Amino acid sequence: MPLTEVKAVIPAAAAEAVDDFLVESELASWSVLEDVIAKAAWVVGIFAAADAAQSAWEAIAGSLPAASVGAPEFKTLSDADWRDSYKAHFHPWQFGRLHWVPVWERAAFTLPEGHAVLWLDPGLAFGTGNHETTRLCCERLVTWAAETTAGNRRVIDAGCGSGILALSAALLQLGPIEAFDLDPEAVRVAQENAALNDLGGAVEFFTADLEGGLANSLGDLVLANIQSDVLLANVGPLIGAVAPGGTLVLSGILAVELESVRLGFASAAPGWHIESRTLGEWSDLCLRH
Repeated sequence: MPLTEVKAVIPAAAAEAVDDFLVESELASWSVLEDVIAKAAWVVGIFAAADAAQSAWEAIAGSLPAASVGAPEFKTLSDADWRDSYKAHFHPWQFGRLHWVPVWERAAFTLPEGHAVLWLDPGLAFGTGNHETTRLCCERLVTWAAETTAGNRRVIDAGCGSGILALSAALLQLGPIEAFDLDPEAVRVAQENAALNDLGGAVEFFTADLEGGLANSLGDLVLANIQSDVLLANVGPLIGAVAPGGTLVLSGILAVELESVRLGFASAAPGWHIESRTLGEWSDLCLRH
């Protein structure tokens, strides 16, 4: 199905502020492209139809934190255009024995003995794992899997998006695994990604908000890659979903917001061991019961 791209020039100096605005406003269809060498930047959105693109542009144009915003350009993208646009930016990456590789490199990729690979095929609602927040969570996941013993390996992926974390857990032979998202389209894409990797049935995917998805569930590892305000609004359900002796990994946290998130969770989990890491502008928070 052809998609519609809307693209507008913004000052290069405003790129970071606009990117932060899009993340904090949960505008997942929008992103910022930046050419550091040319000192140029654009705000770009991808939508399923031209009228949706027009409406979305009208909704944000006046709110972008930029001194000036260029006239929007609308372009119809074929499926090939959309997928090819990712290929320049999406490359294989690895942590420990787990690899995340674009499916178009499948024929040429050699998997080291004893390692596992998750094949990824970008789409409109499909994350690639390249974002810093996903990488932080994936690294925590791989490390935790290497440290845990059989019988204490229940995993919950809260706000699973395209399922990268949950399916990575399945490749690491963890389980049982539950994963949910508020967006039914994200859940559908996660299930398609499971099928792409012959992992159908390895993860229980379902649609739910945080409170509903975590109700009556306990995980030895609970993962939540969600923005800070949502995390802070759900401290109780997230802490309550961690089994005794378990671990809670949070990401989606801007580095400048880390301390407020840390304080919010520390007050609800006295005595838990808490540590964090920062990658670029993003941080994670790891709490061990």
